Amino acid sequence: MGTVERRFSYASWTAPSHFNLLMGLMPHRSLQHVIASDSYKDEFIKYNLRLGIDNLDFKAMLPTLYLPLFLKERLGYATHAMVSLPVLNPKTAINRGFDTYTLMPNHNDMRAMLRQMRFSEERPSFYLLNVGETHYPYALPDEDPGNTPTIHGVHGVVKHMGDSSVDGKREFPSASSLREMQDRQISAVRYLDGVIEELVDIVPKNTFITVTADHGELFGEDGYFGHGPIMHPKVFEVPFVEARIR
Repeated sequence: MGTVERRFSYASWTAPSHFNLLMGLMPHRSLQHVIASDSYKDEFIKYNLRLGIDNLDFKAMLPTLYLPLFLKERLGYATHAMVSLPVLNPKTAINRGFDTYTLMPNHNDMRAMLRQMRFSEERPSFYLLNVGETHYPYALPDEDPGNTPTIHGVHGVVKHMGDSSVDGKREFPSASSLREMQDRQISAVRYLDGVIEELVDIVPKNTFITVTADHGELFGEDGYFGHGPIMHPKVFEVPFVEARIR
């Protein structure tokens, strides 16, 4: 399908990293001795190959610089998004230029997305699929939610803000807990490999799909856990695979 590359997200949190992706900026290679703007140019030039068209000029994406709008309005694509994480819900600014935009009922069921995908016979299709299995709590669809780790993200923090019983700093996870969570994420990736194979089997020609889990994650490296307001290479590091299926 393609070679796995070590790349880096432009952001360390779900919402801003998706905004960059939808600007058409795939995770970058962090090249030394290269002018940064040349990296942008090279990335946008690749859309000639990705979309199977000739002489796509970067200027054609301006002034919006938003990939779903460009694909829909300039190239006639049917544009769809299925997102797993509530921070990307349809009321957010990321919901621009999509014919349909769906927050899935479960954050960790990519296979359910495949069952809902529809492809137009008259128009090429673009799908953004945000998968949640690799995101905290690193859970598979058939797992009992009661068995998952209980370290809340932004929604848990907001929900309990002002509650004196949870105010203040929470205890940093133990080494064994960190290892358990990392193993859970690895298991989720292995599970998703199989779902990706199923996706490839159902995708017709003239379809452009971005599948993302958006940023890196830390499991105790140099005293860090999680993602977001952390400056560490591992919170930006992501695997990247690009492939033309047919």
